[in-house]
Amino acid sequence: MSLKFLVRTATVTFGIFLATVMTLILAPAAQAHGYTNSPTSRALFCQQGVVSNCGQIQWEPQSVEGPKGFPTAGPADGKLCSGSVGRFAELDDPRGGNWPKTNVQSGQSYQLSWRITVPHATADFKYYITKPGWNPSQPLTRASLDLNPFLSVPFAGARPGSQVSHSANLPPRTGHHVIFAVWTIADTGNAFYQCSDVNFG
Repeated sequence: MSLKFLVRTATVTFGIFLATVMTLILAPAAQAHGYTNSPTSRALFCQQGVVSNCGQIQWEPQSVEGPKGFPTAGPADGKLCSGSVGRFAELDDPRGGNWPKTNVQSGQSYQLSWRITVPHATADFKYYITKPGWNPSQPLTRASLDLNPFLSVPFAGARPGSQVSHSANLPPRTGHHVIFAVWTIADTGNAFYQCSDVNFG
């Protein structure tokens, strides 16, 4: 067996080993995903089959990942619910205000929850809500939202568990509103975005 053959074999073997190691190292960053399940998000309603004509989001409600920095940066206005991800544009369609809604009450103590399919180092979770008088027949924009989150939960780089719940007193509202939830990742340039339609009775 020639020395040249041995060197070539060793090089190929090391290359495969290195690629495997890098895949294992980088996988958590690439696969960190999650969605809100309380109140139920548009993405989850699509995955559950409650809403039709949802496109690709019905198979991956956990993948609404876009640039972080909201509200000064992040997804574009009109594309907040999709995180500016083109293949999830169905989430930005207001459907005439007819998305399924979760019934809530003003001032209610409510558990806001995320299902984390793959945990990742987390900067924080923040929750925003639409202003009184917003237009539910139009795609969600910054102008539609109270840009002061009604709940902020710092995580200081910690990794959340598979189910994360945060208790908040819901702001005073009446009728149809959207809760816009933002999970910001600490060590990437991205965040996860979820829109949940609620009805204040």
